[in-house]
Order: sequence, then C-alpha cells, then structure tokens
Amino acid sequence: MLPILLPPLAAVVTAALLAWLLREGRALPLDHPNERSLHARPVPRVGGVAIFLVALPALLLIQWNPLVTMLAAALAGLSYLDDRSDLPIAVRFGAHAVAAAVFVLAALPGLPLVAVPVLVLAVMWMTNLYNFMDGSDGLAGGMALFGFGTYAVGAWLAGDILLASACATLAACAAAFLLFNFHPARVFMGDAGSVPYGFLAGAIGLAGWQAGHWPLWFPVLAFSPFVVDASVTLARRMLRGEKFWRPHRTHYYQRLVQLGWGHGRTALAEYALMLACGAAAVWASRTSPSTQAGVLVAAGVVYLVIGVA
Repeated sequence: MLPILLPPLAAVVTAALLAWLLREGRALPLDHPNERSLHARPVPRVGGVAIFLVALPALLLIQWNPLVTMLAAALAGLSYLDDRSDLPIAVRFGAHAVAAAVFVLAALPGLPLVAVPVLVLAVMWMTNLYNFMDGSDGLAGGMALFGFGTYAVGAWLAGDILLASACATLAACAAAFLLFNFHPARVFMGDAGSVPYGFLAGAIGLAGWQAGHWPLWFPVLAFSPFVVDASVTLARRMLRGEKFWRPHRTHYYQRLVQLGWGHGRTALAEYALMLACGAAAVWASRTSPSTQAGVLVAAGVVYLVIGVA
C-alpha cells in the first residue's frame, strides 16, 4: 500500500512544511528583482527546500533507484547553497556535469560509447533549462505537476509501480507547492527546486526509455513546453550574437507576461499546453511507429505556429 499512499501523504507534508517555513522563517533566502525578473518585490525562494526535504526521503523509503535519488539530493543541497550565496558558475556547471556523467555511466549500462557524451549533455541541458524556465508564478511547479504526472501514467501503464509512485510523488509535491506559488506567488522554487527537478526529468526519462517503458522521444514531448522554449530562445540569442549566458527576459513565457497576459493567464495557457503534450505522449507511445512520427510532426507544427504568433 505504501507506493499508493505515498503521493498524497507527500503532498500534505510538503504543504505543511511550506506553510511553517513562510510563517516562522526569519532569514529565508530571497529572490530579489533583477534584469531577468518578472516580479517587483523580493520573494522567499525556499519552495524547492520543502519539496525535496519531503520527496527525496519518500523515494528512498520505497527504495526506487537510490543512486538517482542521492544524485538529486546532492544537486538540491548544492543549489540551496547557490540560492544563499551565488556560487561560481564553474562550480554549478561542474556539479551538473558530474551528476549527469555518474548517472549515464552507472545507471544506463550497455550504451554505445558514442551515445554517452550525447546523453550526458542531454541531462545537463535538462537540468539547466528547467532552471532557466523558473521565472514566472506557477510555471515551474506546473511543469513538474504535468511532466512527472505524465511519467507516472507512462510507468503505470508499463507495470512499473515503484517508478509510477516515485513520479506521482514528485508531481504531488509540486501540486502542494503550487498552492503557494500560483499568482500572486508567496514563494518561489529557487535553484534548490528547479535544478533537481530538471535533473530528475532527464534521468527518469532516460531510465524509463532504457527499461522499455516508453520511446526516447516520450520525455522530450512530455517536457516540451520547457524544452522548446529554452532551446529556441538560446538558439535565437546565439544567432544574434548576444551574450546568451547573461540574465534576460526574452523567453516566450516572459514575453507573454510582458505582452499583457500576466502571470496567471500565462500559467493557465502553459498548463493547457503541458496537459495536451502529456496526453499526446501517453497516447502516442502505445501506437505504431508511423502514428508516433505523425504526432511528433504535428507537435512541431503547433510549436512553430505558437512561436510565430
């Protein structure tokens, strides 16, 4: 019964912990407005602390992939230090690279040698793009809810109850966080939340693929609202010769907020897109290769239309 009861219990504990932190905290790390920000006042960024103080012990409790769980815990701890004191970029990226390499080499045995650096870079990119996209009320929490919810359904359909429970727990903790993060946000996720969520999105996606639970494109489509926005924005900035590593406000979700949609309406529109992508990924993964290809082409056309608009 534990794998079934774990997600709702984790959600309740996460919500209670966040409420306590916001009520009793006196020296919480704050997200101060800067050139990248869409908010005008400092907001505590301890959402990730509450999420992963609950989610990671829960995953260890059901004994789902301790290696991945411990790597996520290490990234969460380092990212919390970054939230408090702005660690050098070399330290952060170095830690992301080590975590991705350890995961690929230890948890994905039997890969062709040429695939190893490609997948290490893919996990690193997923880790960082999630952080890039954590900049609007309700956005990163919503992607965790819908993205890991999609993983949970995919794992359940494949008969992997432990993986389904782990993903549902990550989604449930995100749902509890959204109670405090939807517009107007009282708390932000911070790097302590967005970095391990990004790592887990990449790691679980690849682990499920190697286990035969879903095709390789499945995690990309499930998290495509973040993958497409971050990847296209980075490519556009590089092609323009901009200093792409500097903070900016040119992601598509940022532009929607600035165009007058606001945080709430932008989040709801993104949720609709996330739900559609997740449902399409689950349905298409059970169909023929030709149908899967058609779904991916259709998703590409939809994103092209959205981007142009």
